Amino acid sequence: MKTEVYSWRLSADKKAELEEEARREGTSMSALLDRVTAEWLSERRNGHGDDEAEQAALHKRVMATVGTIRSGDPTRSQRTSELVREIIRRKHVKESNAHRRRTD
Repeated sequence: MKTEVYSWRLSADKKAELEEEARREGTSMSALLDRVTAEWLSERRNGHGDDEAEQAALHKRVMATVGTIRSGDPTRSQRTSELVREIIRRKHVKESNAHRRRTD
């Protein structure tokens, strides 16, 4: 027996969608919401909630990029040490110039 009442605010559009779905199913709004919440809770308890699906989708997207760098330079991996040294050199020059400007 249902004895508890719960209410919340929702947009007019969402309310209209829920009412339309209840009419389409030939049920009451209360019965529709009871079924929807029961299904949602069941999915959460069984570990098949939205979070798991979202994590799987994220994992798939990340794995598609693992090992790929699109630089247009086919020799980039062979020149890694050289490129890193150049980046460090530029950073050092930039910092040295900034320090000189502050002390001048």
